[in-house]
Amino acid sequence: MAFAIAGLIWAAGWFINSRLANSPASDSRAVSLLIPAIFGITLIAMWQVLVTMLGVSPIILPAPSAIAATFASSIPTLFADFNQTIIKGALTGYIAGMIAAFAVALLADRSDFLTKGILPVGAFMAALPIVGTAPIFVKWLGSDWESKAAVVGVMVFFPILVNTVAGLKDTSAMQRDLMRTYGAGYWPSLFKLRLPAAMPFIFNGLKIATTLALIGAIVAEFFGSPTVGMGFRISTSVGQLAMDMVWAEIVVAALAGSAFYGAMALIEKRVTFWHPSQR
Repeated sequence: MAFAIAGLIWAAGWFINSRLANSPASDSRAVSLLIPAIFGITLIAMWQVLVTMLGVSPIILPAPSAIAATFASSIPTLFADFNQTIIKGALTGYIAGMIAAFAVALLADRSDFLTKGILPVGAFMAALPIVGTAPIFVKWLGSDWESKAAVVGVMVFFPILVNTVAGLKDTSAMQRDLMRTYGAGYWPSLFKLRLPAAMPFIFNGLKIATTLALIGAIVAEFFGSPTVGMGFRISTSVGQLAMDMVWAEIVVAALAGSAFYGAMALIEKRVTFWHPSQR
């Protein structure tokens, strides 16, 4: 019976989405947002039905209704964890890593030696596992948000650096020759030609880094944190078998990550409106 009801829910969601996708207004922004929303609601409804009717233990998988109830009753705790992990740890580390990556990219752009030397080192550092670097920063900087920001800064530094360096070299020889014909030096050529042309590459690195920042901040808290933070809460809640709280923290992380990525994509759309990918 549970699977039959879940199948009916899936069929209803599929029918509605197929009609919306084939409607004349399928290219409108409202419909493009409505289709994934209906798909998500369909999955949540199936989850609720299967967990409830099959009697799945909440320790294994809590029902969405239980997660929503925990979320509503724990908003002050969730907000404190969000502030500690996302605002202080992830966002601060993201900004610091981004600024450092841009500065090093400009230096590397002026020196072929530095470019050839730092990119292989960057690839090596980017491959280091967070479970190895996070305890080191916790020992160096303490268990508060500063060590989490340092972990995030290192994680986002190299993707942004590599994409920025690649973007700065993306202009053609004809374009650079034209700027030299106009008598433009390095800095005018950088700001008027090469940096605007590099923006799609830069935003690609920035969007990749949004996900890395959240992962880094949360995972780093498993290796030491004060009695607040999303990683701390997930770790302690798992030990207490409070899986509804674990899933509530996951919901907060998912919403924050989606908003962070969406904000970066929106800025990219405004800045690189001229690029074919935005048309």
